[in-house]
Amino acid sequence: MQPRNMSMSGVVDLAAVKAAQEAKAKAEQARAEAARQGGPGAVSPADLVIDVDEAGFERDVLQRSAEVPVVIDFWAEWCEPCKQLSPLLERLAVEYNGRFLLAKIDVDANQMLMQQFGVQGIPAVFAVVAGQALPLFQGAAGEAQIRQTLDQLVAVAEERFGLTGLTVDPDAEPGGAQAASGPAAGPYDALLEAAVQALDAGDLTGAVQAYKSVLAEDPANSEAKLGLAQAELLQRVQGLDPQQVRKDAADKPADVQAQIAAADLDLVGGHVEDAFGRLIEAVGRTAGDDRDAVRLRLLELFEVVGADDPRVAAARRALARALF
Repeated sequence: MQPRNMSMSGVVDLAAVKAAQEAKAKAEQARAEAARQGGPGAVSPADLVIDVDEAGFERDVLQRSAEVPVVIDFWAEWCEPCKQLSPLLERLAVEYNGRFLLAKIDVDANQMLMQQFGVQGIPAVFAVVAGQALPLFQGAAGEAQIRQTLDQLVAVAEERFGLTGLTVDPDAEPGGAQAASGPAAGPYDALLEAAVQALDAGDLTGAVQAYKSVLAEDPANSEAKLGLAQAELLQRVQGLDPQQVRKDAADKPADVQAQIAAADLDLVGGHVEDAFGRLIEAVGRTAGDDRDAVRLRLLELFEVVGADDPRVAAARRALARALF
């Protein structure tokens, strides 16, 4: 499965949130399963540098980023600066001894990935940590600068996400640990996959039902909770006239339902801060049942974006100030 519109611009649209959070949830389940079975084992130094294509991107990058930061090197055979940078990154991947994984992507063979990351020129280097993508640098860079960037990446991955990297054994057979650390089949995989396919096909009712079926058996399932929040959001905005909704919200600032509908549209359009800010302002000027309705919708939108997003943390603080 290919990544869905991962955005590097800082504006997270619904598809980007869905791709990153979906991959993160699956990878965390796989990591937990591997731990129950005694861990994924050690990798060889050769496993620290991998070639990745569009077909294997979710497995090799998004899912593995839940256990180790993945540094992506976009390169091409004809790119002269790449011929200096790529060997340096490969050497550093081995030297850092499992604290990050280097994924090499040939842009000529993987144009879609290049477009989805918004790569304007090569060499270009990105990282994916716990399903979240971020740009590192573009063009030629000195070794000292690269080391400083990698040190910061490794520190953030460990402090924020608890990712301590891979165990490296020089005597391990190449390729052995990667297969062992692949995601194990879970009891709800078929239902979750059906839900994702229903979402992709626009069958929102089917997706909602599939996610609810998982949650009926496993109320703590993070992927199902996230998917249900997204599917219900899409259901709410389906059939709305965006122009009329925004006019109503502007003309009737005290109309709670008008503000809630506009916030839903804001989020689907990728305007995360606008959606949060609109509802926080509504909380501040309402009371009783109206305030509760706005607060509950805001909490639902937090679920869609994800607790790890810094905008959610900032909005939670703003909500607390508005409430108290």
